[in-house]
Amino acid sequence: MQRAMGEQAVEWLAAAATDPRSCQRQWDQGADAVLLEAGRLWDVLSVPERLGLSTLDLLRRMRPRVSGPVLMNCGARRVGFFIPPAGATGWAGAGVRLAGRGSWVAVPPPYHCGGWRMEWVLPPDGTGALYDPDVVRLALREAGRTLAVPVGVSRS
Repeated sequence: MQRAMGEQAVEWLAAAATDPRSCQRQWDQGADAVLLEAGRLWDVLSVPERLGLSTLDLLRRMRPRVSGPVLMNCGARRVGFFIPPAGATGWAGAGVRLAGRGSWVAVPPPYHCGGWRMEWVLPPDGTGALYDPDVVRLALREAGRTLAVPVGVSRS
């Protein structure tokens, strides 16, 4: 079963919850998503879908390959890159948002990769791997140039 295959990913992701057992129980009972607090284990950099998918394509082609969880909000047409907490400041650009400490993110179970409003493009692997914010920043700039999207990503 997929759940058994991703038990480590479930535990890692649920650890961001104030009550990890309750989080896991909700997923076990079929919850589409659970609200998890950003800023504890990870932050989420959310960008418009087209920019996010182009950025992800660039990240996948990098050598050495970089990886981390990537979440798609199909309803809002946004892509979220999981990065270290407080690992980024000064994000700016058209539609670029950072969910950090004090923010809550709707997160589906890591073993579900499609069909709901929230779905994993790249689910967490349970190791805690997150995208390097500087690498994402560079890929966003490149993708923005390619798409002619104004992404003035700057550092503070």
